[in-house]
Amino acid sequence: MPQDIGIDLGTKNTVVFSNRDGILLSAPSMVAFDEKTKEILAIGQDAYEMIGRTPSHIVAMRPMKDGVIADFTVAQKMIQLFIQKVNESTQWRRPKVLIGVPWGITDVERRAVIEAATQSGARETLLIDEPVAAAIGAGIPIKEPKGAMVVDIGGGTTEVGVLSLSGVVHCRSIRMAGDKCDESIIAHCRKQYNLLVGERMAEQIKMDIGSAYPLYQEKKINIKGRDLVSGLPKTVSITSEEIREVLGEVISMIIETIRLTLEITPPELSADIAKSGITLTGGGALLSGLDRRIYEETHIVVHRADDPLNCVARGTGKLLEDPELLKALTQRSVYK
Repeated sequence: MPQDIGIDLGTKNTVVFSNRDGILLSAPSMVAFDEKTKEILAIGQDAYEMIGRTPSHIVAMRPMKDGVIADFTVAQKMIQLFIQKVNESTQWRRPKVLIGVPWGITDVERRAVIEAATQSGARETLLIDEPVAAAIGAGIPIKEPKGAMVVDIGGGTTEVGVLSLSGVVHCRSIRMAGDKCDESIIAHCRKQYNLLVGERMAEQIKMDIGSAYPLYQEKKINIKGRDLVSGLPKTVSITSEEIREVLGEVISMIIETIRLTLEITPPELSADIAKSGITLTGGGALLSGLDRRIYEETHIVVHRADDPLNCVARGTGKLLEDPELLKALTQRSVYK
């Protein structure tokens, strides 16, 4: 039975959403394969569990980087397997696919996404800008003649968009988001403690004690890694204060991008945003105190969307139920 699905093809996570059944799949954008045979061994959560634990001939990697496809072959296989996984559980064949992509990616990058999805079995592939999908998924009435601002903080990119009358008035995209936070934590542990920690540990630190604003009660946790001097396993204590300082550069860049976007926004729309506030979506919206930090810097009320992780996917689902708006917003429709 023909079926429409929306895909949030994120740098860190991929979410597949059905306009009929809701979220069908949510998994890390990870692939593990054998370098010798090129055989795919695992995808999603299974591949994520292999990070840092594989023998030399097995590679666990993310085919997406900064929101776009970095390895076309692996990404194509990952998308294909995700769609197959959905098809197996639903008995669907050749779905129409709507994919959220970062604002401002090149035509070559758009083509790569379209080809990957089409060769994975989609009967038709459409693209939608992630800030638009995120706004729709967050429940922002973008059809109205009122300005709205959405800040979508993902794994690879942060996008700040001003929307009105079903269109993007202004949008800025920077490649400073969750991944950059993890890299900063890894660099800090190496420099401050001579401790080498992996990507998964860095992400766990960020989730457990990361914050953008001083906490009511500061936290401390023990982290494990490899001592760069002795080469032996080592455990150190790390505080939420120092992690907040480590994340400061990324947070400052996000706030500066919000400021720059507001500076070029027409005054009528600026007044609307001042009244309705800024909406945060994406996994980065879950960082403790980020809404309060942005408010103190901009003096504009900040709302965290309900279920920010899945806003883009839910937005694609809502768009698939509104063919008229979908036709107006999608950039490209090919391979019908």
